[in-house]
Amino acid sequence: LKAMGINDLLNFDFMDKPPMQTLVAAMEGLFALGALDEEGLLTRIGRKLANFPLDPVLGKTLVGSVELGCSEEVVTIVSMLSVENIFYRPKEKQAQADQRKARFFQPEGDHLMLLAVYQAWKKSAFSKPWCHDNFIQARSIQRAQDIRVQLTGIMNRYRLALESCGRNFKYVQMAIASGFFTHVAKRDPQEGYRTLVEGTPVFLHPGSALFQRNPEYVLYHELVMTTKEYMRNVMVVQPQWLLEVAPNFFKKSDPNKLNKRKRMEKIEPMYDRRLAHAQDAWRLSKRRG
Repeated sequence: LKAMGINDLLNFDFMDKPPMQTLVAAMEGLFALGALDEEGLLTRIGRKLANFPLDPVLGKTLVGSVELGCSEEVVTIVSMLSVENIFYRPKEKQAQADQRKARFFQPEGDHLMLLAVYQAWKKSAFSKPWCHDNFIQARSIQRAQDIRVQLTGIMNRYRLALESCGRNFKYVQMAIASGFFTHVAKRDPQEGYRTLVEGTPVFLHPGSALFQRNPEYVLYHELVMTTKEYMRNVMVVQPQWLLEVAPNFFKKSDPNKLNKRKRMEKIEPMYDRRLAHAQDAWRLSKRRG
């Protein structure tokens, strides 16, 4: 609607108007992505996002990859994320399927593993027998190939450069973070992780390449609720990247101030006026009675 020149969304005559809160949240999300300015108008980035038939976070990931010089890799990853799970694990061959999947392992996480799978399939000349031998869903990966062709066509039409970063995956990770910066979680000292935005307890999916590796910060593609809320398609991320790729959303904290959660966790020493003169008055070992 913004790309069509309809700027006043709150008063627009929708046939089935969404709740006001939903509209406001959507515009706040677009502002955080850099797609809207402070007046609610489309930015240069917003006009680029409008060209792609994608969720804005995936579109921003693609646009960010052009600026970081890794669009060849990221357009493949975005295409692979746009289809159903490409791996299958038959009950009678679970161990064998796990061994084949482990061949594609990348220390950066699942996003780079998806890239490794697609590149290996490409080297096999997009072979169906290769998919069968490696427990890859042929229909899903072929659908990803179709999406990739469509996206690269749009990028060529709008003169968005397709460049490869080779093995310098830091730029790929930063490009993905530029779109999914609200999908970041920090390792919880007690158990699992907590999302940075809401503080929601979440856990690494057992099928993730990062399962039991437990990096400090991770970025996830989506949350899946079963017995716990699991993060699916997870990647290692560095917190300092978030300041660079999402300046509308994150800012560097003041080291002299504590956030609300830290203030609640802080343990204040017990104070006794009668012992105020004593340097160690707060210590429990100095208490009598």
